[in-house]
Amino acid sequence: MPKHCKLQKASEFAAIINFKCQISGDLIQIYAKPNGLGYARLGLIVSKKFERRATRRNRIKRILRETFRRKRGGDKIKEMDWLIRLRRPMIKDESKGLSAEMKLIMLELQQCQD
Repeated sequence: MPKHCKLQKASEFAAIINFKCQISGDLIQIYAKPNGLGYARLGLIVSKKFERRATRRNRIKRILRETFRRKRGGDKIKEMDWLIRLRRPMIKDESKGLSAEMKLIMLELQQCQD
């Protein structure tokens, strides 16, 4: 993923959360905000509170980034900032469900506009 597609600053994360356009699923919570930049950006929050091991946290992030990369071709997704937060610890078998849940929630959140 190119650097300009990553959300890294706390102020960027706060702006998306404060926009108050979010949907929670069983595993993840996704916030969305239009950015008007012509490309989508992604921020991830996978807390140590839910996954103590760095290898498991990194695996979850890889799954989320790959799902986002594949989904990014959609029209409205192109000009939005997305923030994805893990809501609870994940069992190994839930990785396919994680990807499916993310796609479903992103589809619902595409209606978020200014």
